[in-house]
Amino acid sequence: MIPNAPLCATLALALALSAATASAAPNPERNVYFGETHVHTAWSLDAFVGFGVTLGGPDTFYKYATGETVQHPGGFPVKITEPLDWAADTEHVEYLGAAQSALDPNSPLSKTLLGHAIKFGKEKDALLTFKLLQVTIIKGHPIEALMSPEILGTYWQRLVEIADDFYRPGEFTTFAAYEWTSTPNTSNMHRNIFFLDTRKVPELPFTSIESTDPRDLWQWMDGQRAMGNELLAISHNGNLSNGLMFPTVQDEGGLPLDKAWAETRMRNEPLSEMKQVKGQSETTPALSPNDEFANYEVFVWQLLGGTGTPHNYGSYIRPAYRDGLAMQTVLGANPYKFGLVGGSDAHVNSVPYRQNNYRGVHGTADDTPQKRLHGGALGLNNLWPTPAGLTAVWAEDNNREAIFSALKRKEAYSTSGVRIKVRLFGGWDFTADMLTRADWVRTAYATGATMGGDLPAPTAKAPSFALWAVMDPTSANLDRIQIVKGWSSNGQSFERIYDVAWSGDRQPDPVSGKVPPVGNTVNLMDASYTNTIGAPELSAVWSDPDFDPALDAFYYARVLEIPTPRWSTIQALQLGEVPPSGAGFQPLIQERAWTSPIWYTPDDEARRAAPAGITVAELQRKGALVLDTEALKKLIVGRTIHVRNAVSGEEYEILNGPDGRRLITAVNGQMPAADGMVSVFHGRQMQYQLKDGRYEVEIAGTPIELTVYRLGDKYYAARSNEFGYANYELQRVEQADDRPSG
Repeated sequence: MIPNAPLCATLALALALSAATASAAPNPERNVYFGETHVHTAWSLDAFVGFGVTLGGPDTFYKYATGETVQHPGGFPVKITEPLDWAADTEHVEYLGAAQSALDPNSPLSKTLLGHAIKFGKEKDALLTFKLLQVTIIKGHPIEALMSPEILGTYWQRLVEIADDFYRPGEFTTFAAYEWTSTPNTSNMHRNIFFLDTRKVPELPFTSIESTDPRDLWQWMDGQRAMGNELLAISHNGNLSNGLMFPTVQDEGGLPLDKAWAETRMRNEPLSEMKQVKGQSETTPALSPNDEFANYEVFVWQLLGGTGTPHNYGSYIRPAYRDGLAMQTVLGANPYKFGLVGGSDAHVNSVPYRQNNYRGVHGTADDTPQKRLHGGALGLNNLWPTPAGLTAVWAEDNNREAIFSALKRKEAYSTSGVRIKVRLFGGWDFTADMLTRADWVRTAYATGATMGGDLPAPTAKAPSFALWAVMDPTSANLDRIQIVKGWSSNGQSFERIYDVAWSGDRQPDPVSGKVPPVGNTVNLMDASYTNTIGAPELSAVWSDPDFDPALDAFYYARVLEIPTPRWSTIQALQLGEVPPSGAGFQPLIQERAWTSPIWYTPDDEARRAAPAGITVAELQRKGALVLDTEALKKLIVGRTIHVRNAVSGEEYEILNGPDGRRLITAVNGQMPAADGMVSVFHGRQMQYQLKDGRYEVEIAGTPIELTVYRLGDKYYAARSNEFGYANYELQRVEQADDRPSG
């Protein structure tokens, strides 16, 4: 294995961190603080009406977050496993406080016909009432009385006041915050808005009733900032956005993306949510087929009754990071240079963060083991949700200024709910023995970049990275630390995962470089595990062996625990049932942490050294002809085409059957492996269609189009998601003969 830093040095660092955290004096080397960025109580309409959370507001959540015992909506007392360092209550502001106002006999609303209707609906058919009220927002016909300053303004100001009531600098930090709930065509485009100074918040928040367009939200935010009100937005877990959260060509309204759009987004939205109760937004096996840890809590569901297969492209963070690199070269700005946070999105006043203390996350819809294992609400299977994620920030002190600054500079990371401590630094002169020195953190800050930052100007042939992780003392040992790297060339982007530190005496595979699985101590008879494998801490200094100074790149760390039982396994065994498994979850789980990336951007001189690709514009200047549908049909249908990817050098044989089925029969001359995969989609049968002069195939739920050009006797193809490059050369075509037709 790659050696750890000496135990005395790292234990000393851990002790120093603990001591610094307890100290009131600011720590220039920064402490780690764990917090919550996304939660709803009875004040949010969907929680109150849809999930039966009728008691307990923001004050109840803050009491719970600081360690007090509170009453769960299901009628039983609950207490957090470990108090949080900071938190923000982020209620939906659309119809904020409407239900409470309608049920308050002293409010003007309660005396109106509308107030009586809400009260009657809540008592007789809460779910129908919720759906009807939600439809008025989604369809753009809001009930103005429920958004009046007398209701919205009152409850918004109370929300801010409650945050101030629980703010104790140095002990527990709160923020004025809310959720902007844009849901066009059931696609989740929500953002959580954080304010630095509660004395400067606006009288009314900007809501999705005013506009569902993020451009309008960002314009409002810029206006607030111009008036001295510092704020930031966190994009919601993108896995429910149906491809809209991270667009590459045009936004959800059909407007083209440009440099101004990219810069405006990053100015206002420096963070994105990696993990919450509705799964993770890192990646999926379809998007990252060579990532053996990609099949983790993949949450396949659409909001509010949305149907069909959701689009994966545009919904997940790792592909967005990759696309952002390509967009940097095309637009001159990277719109996806954001950091990572974790949260809950729980609709309950007491958020569970642990598998062994999971009490559900949707009020009375999942407040018993029986409901969690066999129930659902609003079309959601209760087996799918999982304990909340957490946000960790490295900050000098536990107060609003320090934590907000850490969020803004993206020195933050997400965990799946456990409290793994992780540090990541990047530089050019880090040495193998760096982590053995007591002052290594100070040196790393002085000479390199931390998570969320940019590598300084090169002074060596390749960058190096210092990584350090310590287990949550109340959870499982660590399996490994990985570096996830992405890079871009001529409109295409790529990824690779490196194991850089791991427990035990495992040896990497000499060909793939992958470290074997850590093992498994879980006993499925009683849902227990032992920490007899893994390591309490891991660290390494790693240098990129495949660095190309001409290409944009990003690097983030992923830390994995050893396998432990998922909550569904624990509770099924308690009920005497077989542990369930299904799409997106298994009986076992490997808890984890993901750091914000460190980016490398070539200077102009280095970028000029990159190989130039063929662009669509260049083909058009040379008089290339676009093949129409009939010409495409004659060229490829019922034939095997041999295609070369000019960027990667890979060569594909693709059989296009006359019945609309296609099969990649070989990659680089190799037939499919035993598992049916040599590389992405190799050996997998897929549908294709010819439409409007384009060859279209659905990949990971997203239609990808190729336009084919003929220049002389040569054919080139451009994919719709590769930013104007024609990266595919058609080398030859052969008749199918006696090959299978699909």
